[in-house]
Amino acid sequence: MHCAGRMRECSFVGNLPAAGEVYTGTTIMAVEFDGGVVVGSDSRVSAGTAVVNRVFNKLAPLNQQIYCALSGSAADAQAIADMATYQLELHGMELEEPPLVLSAANVVRNISYKYREELSAHLMVAGWDRYLGGQVYGTLEGMLTRQPFAIGGSGSTYIYGYVDAAYKPGMSPEECRQFTIDGNYPFWKRGEEDLLIFGEEVMEKKSE
Repeated sequence: MHCAGRMRECSFVGNLPAAGEVYTGTTIMAVEFDGGVVVGSDSRVSAGTAVVNRVFNKLAPLNQQIYCALSGSAADAQAIADMATYQLELHGMELEEPPLVLSAANVVRNISYKYREELSAHLMVAGWDRYLGGQVYGTLEGMLTRQPFAIGGSGSTYIYGYVDAAYKPGMSPEECRQFTIDGNYPFWKRGEEDLLIFGEEVMEKKSE
């Protein structure tokens, strides 16, 4: 995730990152499976080519069953997530039940668009509800699109080929988990990652 600047160009040899390269671009991923979603990200925050924080959690909870994955300016992305969480708490109290994933995505989309001139961030929303099961939504620049999987962040430009080749409809939870891990390989190898797998309840949470 960038506070300023862009990701340095990096290269891969097979599955292994090239020696001596500095990886500073955010890679966030979310993928649906039958009954839930997998959400993953790296955990580095950078300013230019300098890594200023190795353990920033880019998976922010909007409620127990809905998370957003953060990219862009760390402060701006967190501000949007905080505003969305507050609005969804009020929404849940009015309805007297947890908000739907689509409702959460609409809240994030509206906030992002309203403050598009002031805040530089992109959030993906992923979660589970009892009506539509696992769902993944992109909220870029006022659009709202549901997708079977989504990637974001400046680092994601380097894995377009990987996700196009590796994604298969109808993957199991374990296959979705491996799909997400492989997409973040340079960071996961170093233990700089966050991962959530959840459906009716959180089945796994990994953060190191």
